[in-house]
Amino acid sequence: MKIAFSLLIVIHGLIHFMGFVKAFQLAQIKELSAVISRPVGVLWLMAGLLLISAGILFWQKINFWWVVGITGLVISQILIISFWADAKWGTVPNIVLLITIITAFSAQLFDRKIDNERSLLYNRSEAQNAEIVQQEDLNELPEPVQKWLKSAGVIGKKKISTVWLKQHAKMKLKPEQTKWLDATAEQFFTVNPPGFIWTVDLSMSSIIKIKGRDKFENGKGQMLIKMNSLFNVVNESGEKIDEGTLQRYLGEIVWFPSAALSPDIKWEKLDNSSARATLEVEGTKGSGTFYFDENGDLEKFTALRFRGNEPGAKRHEWIITVKETKNLNGYRIPVKMESTWMLEDGPWTWLDLEVTEIEYNGPGISKVADLRTSSLSTESKAQAVQMP
Repeated sequence: MKIAFSLLIVIHGLIHFMGFVKAFQLAQIKELSAVISRPVGVLWLMAGLLLISAGILFWQKINFWWVVGITGLVISQILIISFWADAKWGTVPNIVLLITIITAFSAQLFDRKIDNERSLLYNRSEAQNAEIVQQEDLNELPEPVQKWLKSAGVIGKKKISTVWLKQHAKMKLKPEQTKWLDATAEQFFTVNPPGFIWTVDLSMSSIIKIKGRDKFENGKGQMLIKMNSLFNVVNESGEKIDEGTLQRYLGEIVWFPSAALSPDIKWEKLDNSSARATLEVEGTKGSGTFYFDENGDLEKFTALRFRGNEPGAKRHEWIITVKETKNLNGYRIPVKMESTWMLEDGPWTWLDLEVTEIEYNGPGISKVADLRTSSLSTESKAQAVQMP
């Protein structure tokens, strides 16, 4: 699809050179019957060069390609209208180009919105004052949780304040779906206060692209999914979403284990290999159970979680199962996991993910935005790019 579009725009641009050639009488162009003056011929040349440049920039994934493309498109369509009898079919590639430009522009607005949300979340977070985790910090926790934190390697390290990670994933969007869809995702967490922003890019087909964002901030959750960055497929919030995103945050602290020491999390020992955690943030409360193996590694996390946001939505068991644990950037954490809903008709494993990169408290955070310096000139800057 990328190759086809680039070739279409480049060829479309080359065809515009015919107007320049005829205007300057460089060759006979029988396809153009109308007289073309030299100034207009220069416009045909300019439109062609801009369209060719847009096609090349699109191929090279240069973000501002669409700026060049829209300029070339406007000049091109004005010329096509002026020479309609000879050039009317040039409107077809221009329509394709316009749709692609609108999609690209919308994607950049969506990305800007997410960058601003990350910036605000980051700037509201409080650092852990470089506090080093000591053995005595674990003493009040249930034994299986202590064993997990020791195995994860938190003792002797600074408490984690912020986290950035990258994931490769496979997803099934419906229980009856048989084919996995490939996706890439990024996630940014803060520990104090608890929060995260997760973004995902998913290809439904060569034409249909899905961009999604889950957010948990100030005890509130929101789920936003857009098709081709234009149309809202899902835009949900409310108490059920709040509770569900809080439970998700709780289950995902296994990627930044010192967060288990947060005073906001209350631990209860169930047996020698499991413990229940309860988290409350600004009136939103949720619980989940952690199960560990004999080495202290997490085996699974379960919670009774709302699936859906409709009035009659019910809680179902939601299970995160660990498939692989290894050392990554100084901590022993789960890197391959799958997520399953236990539904009335049977289990639905909808997500299979792998953490490929993770960074704590450091420069890796700048990979998602220049967070500390770019955002809080005012919060209104973020509000200015809110999508409908």
